[in-house]
Amino acid sequence: MNYLAHLYFAQPNADSHFGNLLGDFGGKVHAPLLSTAVQLGLENHYLVDRFTDSHLAVKQAKRYFSTQRRRFAGIALDVLFDHFLIRHWASFCETPLGQFKQNSYALLNENLTDMPSIMQLVVTCMTQNDWFKEYETIEGIGFALDNIAKRIRFTNQFSGSIEDIHRHYHELDAVFLTFFPELIEHVNKHAIETRTFKSI
Repeated sequence: MNYLAHLYFAQPNADSHFGNLLGDFGGKVHAPLLSTAVQLGLENHYLVDRFTDSHLAVKQAKRYFSTQRRRFAGIALDVLFDHFLIRHWASFCETPLGQFKQNSYALLNENLTDMPSIMQLVVTCMTQNDWFKEYETIEGIGFALDNIAKRIRFTNQFSGSIEDIHRHYHELDAVFLTFFPELIEHVNKHAIETRTFKSI
């Protein structure tokens, strides 16, 4: 899952928000130096990722990507699932998206100086430029994915993956709506942190 989904599964406090994103920035290396609350958030991050990566519907969704892009289908799905979460936000969260984003951005900034340097850079860009606004549209998702393709350190054919998403948009949306409520149930069942989440 990508940044918005991980923040969705965080508790409404700064340490949980920090931990639930830290898994994308070398979390295990930094965890021993951090508070218990941050470490629990990090464990929650890994719980979400393990369930996502092993889910049959998510694995099968990779077949919707062309052979030259399938190697990076997991990355594309992570970002695309944030788009679908935004699209169906009212089904999964009672707090309006705009209010949720501003609350999350403020909580992330509380721990900014304790974050690894690359995480500081990403969080600063995310909060100042409202990255999730870009994720609201399919064009924004395409732009984000092409930027990721440019940052891959070897020659690849990931660029243009939005073409595959356009072609199978409704099928991929259906995958998300099957998978995400099961992810919520999984997180609620393990209760690594305490707050439960709403499912449809």
